[in-house]
Amino acid sequence: MRAICVVAALLLVASWCSAGEADAKAADKGKEPVSLFDGKTLNGWKVTGCEATVEDGNIFLKAGNGMVRTEKVYKDFVLEVEWKALKADNWDSGVFFRCGDAPHGQAWPKTYQSNLRKGLEGNVEELPDARSKGLTKPGDWNHFKLTVIGTKAELEINGKPAWKADGVKTPEGFIGLQAEIPGGGQFLFRNIRIVELDAAR
Repeated sequence: MRAICVVAALLLVASWCSAGEADAKAADKGKEPVSLFDGKTLNGWKVTGCEATVEDGNIFLKAGNGMVRTEKVYKDFVLEVEWKALKADNWDSGVFFRCGDAPHGQAWPKTYQSNLRKGLEGNVEELPDARSKGLTKPGDWNHFKLTVIGTKAELEINGKPAWKADGVKTPEGFIGLQAEIPGGGQFLFRNIRIVELDAAR
């Protein structure tokens, strides 16, 4: 009898938690995205180790090896960003999330990066399940929608599901755009928007 009561209590608690999480997610769903880039300036961003400008309403990664990252730290969120590689072949860049600043003497932080390297677009090296292929459009604008909640992350590329993965270890961090111009070429970024989530806090 005691075992039955314990199971019933656990089920009741689980239902309360599920209802609370559903309510939080519903509240998050109604939130309007906040623009991280005003299309005119780099206000709210910090540029390190590279040259970045604003041209025709886009962030233009022009030269150097470094990063353009938010001044604000983010925890759980839905991030949307559009990007375009200007190099005809072997392009390479990335979108960092929950990252810190690069260690002294290095151009980029160690984690986490949604890759923009040719053939690996969207993949996150540190997350084994974060793999996809064939969803991007070479030479054109591409759209990423990255959701990160707790230890879990998932990505949509150009409106199509790319992957779902677990194992994100850093609880919060910056969002950054990787400049790898000497090897990976110049990039454009625009329509960078975020919804901060409360469901997993």
